[in-house]
Amino acid sequence: MRFLQTSDWQWGMTRHWLDADDQARFTQARNDAVVRAGAVAAEHDCAFMVVAGDVFDSNHLRRETVRRAMEALRQVPVPVYLLPGNHDALNAASVYDSTAFTEAGLDHVHVLRDSEPVEVAPGVELVGVPLSTNQPDHDVVAAALDELEPPDEGVRRVLVAHGQLAELDPGRRVSALDGDRIRQALDAGLVHWVALGDRHSRWVDSSGLVHYSGAVEVTDFRDSDVGDVLVVDLADEGASPSAEVVHVGTWRMLEVREEVNSAEDVARLREQWQAVEDKSTVLLRHALTGTLSLTDDAALQELLEWAEDTFAAAFAWDRHTDVVVVPDDAELSDIGIGGYVAQAAADLKEQSEGGGEGAAAASDALRLLHRYATAGERA
Repeated sequence: MRFLQTSDWQWGMTRHWLDADDQARFTQARNDAVVRAGAVAAEHDCAFMVVAGDVFDSNHLRRETVRRAMEALRQVPVPVYLLPGNHDALNAASVYDSTAFTEAGLDHVHVLRDSEPVEVAPGVELVGVPLSTNQPDHDVVAAALDELEPPDEGVRRVLVAHGQLAELDPGRRVSALDGDRIRQALDAGLVHWVALGDRHSRWVDSSGLVHYSGAVEVTDFRDSDVGDVLVVDLADEGASPSAEVVHVGTWRMLEVREEVNSAEDVARLREQWQAVEDKSTVLLRHALTGTLSLTDDAALQELLEWAEDTFAAAFAWDRHTDVVVVPDDAELSDIGIGGYVAQAAADLKEQSEGGGEGAAAASDALRLLHRYATAGERA
């Protein structure tokens, strides 16, 4: 018996780096990834699909966002079991009780509203641990396991939950999930597979039976091993379940940290960025440091403008960016300035070389001066 495991679709997620057109494409990509996940389920003869929480990014979404999500789900050809997570908790404002959701008429879509075992196929049960708040005050999985009776003989049971394992949670929140308690349940045969959500990067524990599938599309620059779903084979009783990773995502987030101190460095950076594939679905965050002449900095600024126009988004990580402009005397004379302007440029040069709080403003002023002075040459 096979099923498809996924999580953290985050329908309705927005990113402030994106303009309206690119945000619309980013949103549609999440719908398309779900449709592809459904196709993967059919291709691998999966009996059903489980979504381990945060199907929606919020309980407060535009009606059209929910309805378009429902149309994506309509194309999934197997039964789908949705678990409310911390973003779409099963509370008074639950998106799962909205008319946009309930009136979609999707008989193959089910919400796991409690922790009662649900038979989803002959000999297979799901035990969901839905969240009713976005900030649980205890380990909800341990509490559910404490109330769970052993399955009937021959029944394979999948636990579906949402939260961070304590071993992966540096903050050690009170809601963190006790991994040892989960593994005890696995060893005792109380459950046979654990499908977790909340971690947007794919991860598996040492037992091979506790899996985060990760988000279907990238959500943050910290994500790794993202954009995947898992085809889980529960195997027969006495055999160990296993999972196959299948990629369905299309968007990427690329973080670049580079030191640029010469024309060669800028040229190398341009070559690297030009080689990136599918730029229209890549979000680029750059953290550049170094010291450049006016001429080399002009080439860098031209590259950054090109990146903004070419990638889905390209922007500086401000707190890690520090490129200082230090023109040489020849550059200042070559651009043909004199008098008070030349003196102001010399003062700015001295300030940019000196570092400190005013260095960045001095560099920006020198960039602007160079742009105005060479505007005729570029025209």
